[in-house]
Amino acid sequence: MSGNPLAVAEPWDLVADGYADFAPAIMRPFSARALEFASLSPTSQVVDVAAGPGTLSMLAAEQVAVVEAIDFSEPMIARLAKDAAAAGLTNIRAQVSDGQDLPFESDRFDAAFSMFGLMFFPERARGFAELFRVLRPGGTAVVSSWAPVADSPLMRMMFGALAAADPDIQEPQPNFLSLENPEVFESEMRGAGFEAVSIQRHSIALTFDSPAQMWETMVRSSAPLELMRHSVSAEVWAQRAAVMQAYLAEKYRPNCPLSTTAYLGIGHKPQD
Repeated sequence: MSGNPLAVAEPWDLVADGYADFAPAIMRPFSARALEFASLSPTSQVVDVAAGPGTLSMLAAEQVAVVEAIDFSEPMIARLAKDAAAAGLTNIRAQVSDGQDLPFESDRFDAAFSMFGLMFFPERARGFAELFRVLRPGGTAVVSSWAPVADSPLMRMMFGALAAADPDIQEPQPNFLSLENPEVFESEMRGAGFEAVSIQRHSIALTFDSPAQMWETMVRSSAPLELMRHSVSAEVWAQRAAVMQAYLAEKYRPNCPLSTTAYLGIGHKPQD
């Protein structure tokens, strides 16, 4: 089992609305790229595992017949359903469920996705095995995971602010046993039965009008920041927030692009 605090629903429950408002700026380009790797058609059935607020689901729904979106955070699913209804997307079915035990029959979907979700699963092997199981023969799975923080100036800036406020929080060191190692990523996908596996590196860059805008984005959409806020008193949080804002004011130059990098793992279920 994983000791990662982001492997449970609570921090994602806390950040659901802010994540839905601000995270798509980061997540949408990666989701759009992931969809390009699957041969989708208007008749395709797709599953989006650990869908969060539905960044990929909403994009996919415009291209396919059905999107089954699942996440273990009830507030995330509620926000996804609300936004899909507001957009008139009636082909998204959202439900609370565990990506390690999908509530679908085998050999059902033409494509399966997990954008920055499966990487946190306590048992990644089960997550990959479930994606493989529910895909029809010939179907495609695309899974994303962050590259090491050292490769992403945006992540380094955010963790620098966190560390300034709480020295016990340090920039994560490379974890060569995780999906941020492309060799492990490929090995785990192949271990689940996928063939023609490819790990693609993809980077995007974001800019902010001001350090204050960057802070607002962080505070509304960062699960680690929400964990910090709920672990301390209001007084301590106010002190730490002031330190983080001062750090960003010193370190971030308005409209300076900050890149972040992810890996996209693409695998195919063999034909019968």
